[in-house]
Amino acid sequence: MRTNHIETHRAHRIGWLRASVLGANDGVVSVSSLVVGVAAGGATSEVILLTGVAGLVAGALSMAAGEYISVQSQADTENADLARERQELAKEPEKELEELTEIYIGRGLDQPLARQVAIKLMEGDALTAHARDELGITEVLRARPVQAALASAAAFCVGAAIPILGTLFAPLDSATTITTIITLLSLTVLGALAAWAGGATIWKGALRVTFWGALAMAVTAAVGRLFGATV
Repeated sequence: MRTNHIETHRAHRIGWLRASVLGANDGVVSVSSLVVGVAAGGATSEVILLTGVAGLVAGALSMAAGEYISVQSQADTENADLARERQELAKEPEKELEELTEIYIGRGLDQPLARQVAIKLMEGDALTAHARDELGITEVLRARPVQAALASAAAFCVGAAIPILGTLFAPLDSATTITTIITLLSLTVLGALAAWAGGATIWKGALRVTFWGALAMAVTAAVGRLFGATV
């Protein structure tokens, strides 16, 4: 009796998941650090709120631009490699066949079977075969600049909105404490969700994100108090 074997993999999430996790964490940590630092320096509620909103807008645009430029550079490299491989396949198909055969021999196939597999794959889609097995480029893991930029910017806005809402409804004398608590709880949840989506250990993901977020806010608060006291 034949049964269906269904497997669930997470590799297809890498492009947007990495950008989203980075954007959300950066949004929470950077904007909360700004807010906590300014509040620790003795700023008014209006200044604290303005700082948070300005940090959200600037950070989202910066994340989008940075992700796009970074991932586009990767995409340009991939396209250049594919173009070169396409030319080599057109000019020296036999040499490319031997190259693919050697790759499969290196992976454990004997020479006759490796050559047979290489011939069969090149008869179907030679460029895809070489892209995958020679260059390590697959459709699932291809660089997607626009997707990365949008995911990063959107996630940053969501993350940055958390400390802003905290300061909006918190009394001025406890804005630092309330924002810190909300931020740490949010980072714990975000870290756990990111680890779960990526198939990693949930508590480790939550712990490392919370630790670095707490460290960033502590340093910024110390700087805010120092300059606030000086002024």
